[in-house]
Formats: sequence, structure tokens, C-alpha cells
Amino acid sequence: MLARRLLVATIVLGTTGLLLGLLWQVLAPGGWTLAKLAMLVGFIGTAPWAGLCLANGLIGFWVLVSGRAPAVVDTAADPAATPTVTPTAIVMPLAIVMPLAIVMTVRNEALAPVLTRLLGMLGALALQRPAWNVTACVLSDTTDPISVMAEQHALGALSAADRARIRYRRRADNAGFKARNIMEFLDHHAAGFDLMLVMDADSAMTADAVRRLACAMQADPRLGIVQHLTVGTPAASPFPRLFQFGMRAGMRSWAAGQDWWQGDEGPYWGHNAMVRIAPFRAHARLPMLPDGRHILSHDQVEAALLRGAGWGVRVLADEDGSFEAFPPALPEHLGRELRWLSGNLQYVHLLRLEGLRPMGRWQFVQAILLFAGAPFCVLFLLGAAAAAATDHVSAFPAGAALVLTLVWSGALYAPKLLGYLEVLVSRPKRTRYGGAVRFLAGVLAETVFTLTYDAIGPLSKTIAIARLALGARGGWAAQNRAERRVGWAEAARLCWPHTLLGIAVFVAFACAGARAVVWALPFAGGLLVAVPFAVMTADPRLGRWLQRHGIAAAPEEIAPPGGADVTGS
Repeated sequence: MLARRLLVATIVLGTTGLLLGLLWQVLAPGGWTLAKLAMLVGFIGTAPWAGLCLANGLIGFWVLVSGRAPAVVDTAADPAATPTVTPTAIVMPLAIVMPLAIVMTVRNEALAPVLTRLLGMLGALALQRPAWNVTACVLSDTTDPISVMAEQHALGALSAADRARIRYRRRADNAGFKARNIMEFLDHHAAGFDLMLVMDADSAMTADAVRRLACAMQADPRLGIVQHLTVGTPAASPFPRLFQFGMRAGMRSWAAGQDWWQGDEGPYWGHNAMVRIAPFRAHARLPMLPDGRHILSHDQVEAALLRGAGWGVRVLADEDGSFEAFPPALPEHLGRELRWLSGNLQYVHLLRLEGLRPMGRWQFVQAILLFAGAPFCVLFLLGAAAAAATDHVSAFPAGAALVLTLVWSGALYAPKLLGYLEVLVSRPKRTRYGGAVRFLAGVLAETVFTLTYDAIGPLSKTIAIARLALGARGGWAAQNRAERRVGWAEAARLCWPHTLLGIAVFVAFACAGARAVVWALPFAGGLLVAVPFAVMTADPRLGRWLQRHGIAAAPEEIAPPGGADVTGS
């Protein structure tokens, strides 16, 4: 494993060095200015992340196309047989399983679709594994009185037989958020369970996916958490439809690459995961932050504490049968991103927490970098615009800028691009997406979507980081998961800073000529169209058009899976 990690470090450092060398070719003509120095600082802050993307993408692509990704094998062999883990398979006879609690957390949201999904999972598991001892447990942190009454009504609408299959527990407050709710459940209500399957209110899993996690858990008795790769629930609304299409491709290669070099010291994303209760209860209690606040993003901390105590955390890079619902529109998506930002940046205070392994601390660093790079992106853009407007000595270095842009974007988007390539080189996978033509149409639409969004996101995150620095407090608010329209007034209130910045930087780029504008347009042009982007990506008419032409369709939309209602309807 050390050799693998050294290889990843070499790729990251080599990519960073190459990018900085190419940047030097862009900046050196005409001498140095404050604007160019800003570009250099901004680029230094983002280049290592691009290197990490390239490392995970390349390794993950190789793992997936070479068939080296560990596969879970369910066998009907002798129940007394010894579980085994091989380089390419996790083999476990599942005639016997430890008692399992499916733990679903909810807060101020509709309970009826949650119960529908839970009952569907229980029914599918009962059909496939009738010997399993499975109980569903709904842990509510709902505080809104109307939502509390709605939860009681949803429970009362169930048949007596269904109510007997689901345990419901509601706390009177949200102290400690989801993590404390789960830990209180484990302390006082989890007697008789060995494993828990942690689910969010928008989660769904097929019986096959649950079985894979149980298989992996039983095959390795030192595994504390095994996390399933989770994909987006098929969506009609344009924003989640396009977002999940690209994220699915990128996460598959990213997760396979990470698993290759991180092994059982991998990340934990807090849901659609199997947890071994005894070590989790003993070692994964969250500390308070130095200022007395509760930790917001609990999952990586829990995983780091478990790894520090000698328990493994693993990700199965298998995307079949594990789902979550993505936010329905740009405002909800940015809201979720900024909540995660608030939580991840808290990890700065935990980097020196006692009892952690180096890889546990690295997971904190990686989570911080996911958001901390945003101000550097904005700084680079501002520096480039200032240089374009004020440098009257040297012409715009179009050739060097083009090479830098191609190498940088190729590294940054490597997991997604190689995830797309992995589908295209496999006939069965192309078929799952409806064929190469339909798949490529989805790739084109998603690429335009991503380039537009990736111009918008960094400014929103930078503003949020500035607010946190000025004393703002983050938290977990109730989330809207229902599809909706976004009006022009709402979009303008949300995106006016992006529009103003876009106008300013492109006026500056125009001072350097048309080639500078063309160079900046793919990666900063989204600022100019942020308002119509927010409106259009929530427009049901665009969603119906995408559905009608099969663009960005998930495989489950083309051939729905059995064993779970992934829509919650």
C-alpha cells in the first residue's frame, strides 16, 4: 500500500509541477506585475487538487477496465465455510447474517415517501433473504409542529402489519444533529443488532446492494464501515438530471482509484453504508469543537476515529442499486454545497486530534481542499482579468494559454472524462445507457452544464467562506427535495454577484482582444448567464425535452431495477 500511495503522490506532484511550468510560460512574457502574481497564487492553490483528480481518474479507469475492482460474490456454499477476501472478489456464504437495523434519519420533511421506500426494501430483503433479521428504524429530529403532525399521520396511515415492521423514534430537539441522534439510538435502542445500514431521508437501496454490503462486512471482521457508491435517483428536472449524469461517471472512477491506494482507510459519506455497531458505538463518538460547537460534517470524523482504533473503512466502487436524490434546482444545490462547506472547513480544528492515523488526517485535508480551493479560483480569475486590462507591454499569449488550459482541464476533469470513456469502450455499459449516440448526447449536454455551473460555484463558496470568517455560523436546515420552478426574480437575487463579476471580468478581457475573450469564455462565461441558467435548469419543459430524447438518462430510467422504489412514489 505504501508503494501505491507514493505513486499517487508522484502523480500529484508531477502534475502540479507541469501545470506551474506551463503557467510560467504564460506569465513570463512582459515581466511580472501584481495581477500576474495574483494569478500565480491562485493557481498554486488549485493545481494540487487537479493533480489528485488526475491520479484518481487514471488509476480508477485502469482498475475498472482491467477488471481489478474487487467484486462481491454471493455464494450458496456451505454456511460453515470460511469467509474469504481475494484481490478481485469478496466471497461470503450468506445463509446466516447478523441482526441488521436499517436506520433512516429525517428532519422536517415528508415521511410518507420515506416509509414507502423502507417498506419496499424490507419486502425485497424478506423475499431474497427470509432468514435475515432486519428491522427498519426511523430516527426523527423533526421540530416543526406541523411536520410532527404529518409524521404521525403518515405512521397512522400504515397497516398494522407495516407499523410492526418499522420502529419510530423522535427527539424533542436537534442537539448534535444527525450524528448525535444516531449515537443516542445506539446507546439506548439498538440492543440485539450487530449491524446498521445508515440511510438518509432521500436514500434508497435494492436488496442486492444491501446484500453486497453485508457480504463485505462478514468477509472482513475488522471492517467497521463499508460504504456503497451512491448514484442519483432518476430525475426529470433538468438540474439533478444533468448533475447526476456527470457525477456518476466521475465518482465511479474516482472511488475505484481511491480504493486502490487507500484500501480500508477510505472515506465515509454518512449514508448508504453498513456500520458495525459495537466498534462504532465505542470509538466514533464525536468530540466538541474548541469553541464548544457541535461538529456539522460528522461522517469523516467518525471514520477517522474508527480507523484510529484499528477498524477498517472501505468503499465499494459499485454503483448498482444504491441511490440518493439530488437537489432539484440551483438554489437548493448551492445551499447544500454551502452547508457541506461549513462542515468541512471545521476539520481545520481537528487536524491535530489525538488518536488518528495519517490517512485519517489526510481525509480531513482532502475534505477541506474540496471547498478551500474556491477563493483561489476566484483570485486567479480576477488576476487574469486585471492582467488583460492593464498589460500593455505583451500580447495575449494565446498558444501558451491554450496548452495550459487543455492540460489543466484534462487533469481536473479526468475522473469524469475517463468515466465516460469507460462506458464507451464497453458494449454492455453503452447498452445500459441506450447506446453510444444517446450516451454521447448526454455527455455533450452535461459538459455544457458543468462548465456553466463550475463558473458559478466558486464565487458562491468564496462568499460563504468570507461570511464564515466574519463570524457567521453554519448549520443543517430542512431541505426541499421536491421538483420546482425557479423564477427570474429568485434567480436574480441569488446570482446578481455572479452576473456583475462576469460583466466586469469580460470587459477586462476584451481589453486584451478577442482571443482573450474566447479563452475565458468556456470557464468563466457561466457567470454571465448565471440567472438564466438557474431558471432554465429548473424548467419542466426542458426536463420533458431531455426525457423525450433520452438525453442524460440514467441506466435505471432505461431499465428500472427491481427490489426498491427508488423514486419514493
